[in-house]
Amino acid sequence: MSEHNTLTEEERAAGWELLFDGVSAEHWRGFQREDFPAGWVVVEGTIHRADSAGDIVTREQYKDFEFKLDWRVEGSGNSGIMFRVSEDEDTPWLTGPEMQILNDDVHPDGKNPLTRAGTNYALHAMDKEVIRPVGEWNEIMLHVQGPHVEHWVNGERVVAYELFSEDWEERVANSKFGEMPKYGRMPEGHIDLQDHGDLVWFRNIKVRRL
Repeated sequence: MSEHNTLTEEERAAGWELLFDGVSAEHWRGFQREDFPAGWVVVEGTIHRADSAGDIVTREQYKDFEFKLDWRVEGSGNSGIMFRVSEDEDTPWLTGPEMQILNDDVHPDGKNPLTRAGTNYALHAMDKEVIRPVGEWNEIMLHVQGPHVEHWVNGERVVAYELFSEDWEERVANSKFGEMPKYGRMPEGHIDLQDHGDLVWFRNIKVRRL
């Protein structure tokens, strides 16, 4: 087993970059602010949302990329990973589609196939259930290339969709995002880790541009 928060030789050769080394959160800052919010803490090799803080975003913006991390939750455990997020809007979810993070066993959203952990929140259910029990780490990869998006969880592709497709437009129009004209339409943007008021931990955060 490789050490956490490091890159293997193979990852370096493939162009992966480390966004968290287990010690410093220098690649992250608060949404619409330059500092790193106090409610997020670096502890035991993780970035942990411990108290009210708001979302954090990557300092850089990404267009076509692959993004990996491990997450775990406790309690009601609600969070998410958003991509191509613009800071021109008041909240990240007005622009960025979300890969859901959740304690499916406790949170009410866990009862809806469209809002369970791993889904494209409120729009696409997972093809299969691969989320590990609460308290265990889940390994995810988000693949975003042009309009094509894939969610990978614990080594399995569980969601795939095409932004701007007829199916996408219909799903968005019939959801709460239908009233958000910039939702999912940014050509590039920040990657966002959500503060949804619950305890969540992240580690092994990596990105590579495609």
